[in-house]
Amino acid sequence: MKKLSILFLLVCFSLTVNAQTAEELKKEQAPKKAQIAKLDGEVKALQAKIDALPGWRKGAFGTVGGSLSGFNNWYSRTAPTASAGNIGVTVNGFANLIEDDFFWRNSAAVNLGWVKLDEKGVSGDEGFDAATDVFTISSLYGKRLNKKWALSALAEYRTTIIDNFNDPGYLDFGVGMTWTPTSNLVVVMHPGNYNFVFSSGETVFESSLGAKIVADYTKKYGKLSVKSNLSIFQSYKTADLSNWTWTNSFGYTIWKGIGLGLEVGLRQNKQEALNNALIDNSAATFGNVDNKLQSYYLIGMSYAF
Repeated sequence: MKKLSILFLLVCFSLTVNAQTAEELKKEQAPKKAQIAKLDGEVKALQAKIDALPGWRKGAFGTVGGSLSGFNNWYSRTAPTASAGNIGVTVNGFANLIEDDFFWRNSAAVNLGWVKLDEKGVSGDEGFDAATDVFTISSLYGKRLNKKWALSALAEYRTTIIDNFNDPGYLDFGVGMTWTPTSNLVVVMHPGNYNFVFSSGETVFESSLGAKIVADYTKKYGKLSVKSNLSIFQSYKTADLSNWTWTNSFGYTIWKGIGLGLEVGLRQNKQEALNNALIDNSAATFGNVDNKLQSYYLIGMSYAF
């Protein structure tokens, strides 16, 4: 009984010592956390000053998503032997020259995707088919009037790469004003813009004069990279020739630049809707075509450069 009492006292003493040690360690930890928070704030302030200096800013991040599957003698399927695959790649990059009296902002975005369903015994479906095909490149030059406003000229080109390169292709060239309220947000307002549309053969595509509005937001929140771009063309000739595209890209870094990525794109373009409708309906016109909202998305692994 005496031995049990001594053992009980030793256990209580050990717990008391450990509890006191934990409390002491927490007290030592608190001021160190405060120091780290203070240093982190100072580092961010210094980085903001560095970002504000004249010169080039460059960066890029991308997403890769994919899946592969296969069935062999899987009799519950109508086609028991088949393989399927889905691969997607996106890359967003920029190179901006920021000076006190002018800026030159350049960006490029590529989103390519392929899909495959190969059923044994069925010919003609062995290869990968293009699923997503988006390519955009732009260059914006601005002569500053002050810190937030500038006279500007923009060239923007949009097309597909895998299928029907430059058929159609869109080249916007215009002049006007650019508003830069922060280093991360650029808003282009060009009332004088010509939308060149390239296509082969007799098609519904037509070039026209109009207004161009672009809003581009790029920022990094710790491990999260964000890029959002809204590009709008409003034709002065007819609304049937107007179009807009909105893309949003997100990349979250987990380890050494590798992380998770998401890209979502939306578009409305009545010329593209009519061109697609004419494949099955030769009587389709701008007046009766259903201009549905176009969209795509990609989820997968990302890498920040």
